[in-house]
Amino acid sequence: MSPRRLYEEELKQLQESVEEMGMGVRATYARLFSALQQQKESVIEEIIASDQSTHTLQRRIEGSCLNLITKQQPIARDLRQVSASLKVVTDISRIGDQCSDIAELVKRMGFKDLKEFSEHIPQMIEETGKQLTEAINAFVDRSAESAQHVVEGDDTVDDLFNLVKNDVITHLKSESKNPDDCIDVMMFAKYLEKIGDHAVNIANWAIFQETGEVDHIRLL
Repeated sequence: MSPRRLYEEELKQLQESVEEMGMGVRATYARLFSALQQQKESVIEEIIASDQSTHTLQRRIEGSCLNLITKQQPIARDLRQVSASLKVVTDISRIGDQCSDIAELVKRMGFKDLKEFSEHIPQMIEETGKQLTEAINAFVDRSAESAQHVVEGDDTVDDLFNLVKNDVITHLKSESKNPDDCIDVMMFAKYLEKIGDHAVNIANWAIFQETGEVDHIRLL
């Protein structure tokens, strides 16, 4: 295989690995909330135990990126792809961590009905999942336009978090719910908000991958 063909193959493998990692975390997110709805403790346990596999894939991708940079010295569009991939896997990995953290909370709370604490939680779960899916798809499809749509929708999850927070505070003030449960619900919502933030980061790196810009600042 010629050096150029080998280089192109390595770039293709890098793209496929990032897609595998992103889709894997998206599937974990979907399984997590399906298990919560159906009260499947075995699936929750699997999600808690599977976190290490995401980190293993992250290290493999990081190694591939560094190998490409040091040995192949990519330029222009290829360098943006490699640099963006190196950054985005950190956000994907953190989403995996937060899914695991949510699973731990669900287990500790004994599958309590979270709607009793705030009617906005189901919508927050849905909107966060939508952001995550759109961000990963934008990165994989190399669509700056789709990524920009994710960035512009950032306030949706943040606004829902504030609504959940206000509901939980009301329960605490009225002493209508167990304080420990209220704190767990706040943590639950905060993890969702963080997942939304990481989705926006992924979208920003998708934009950078195509334009060389982050937050309208030219980097490459």
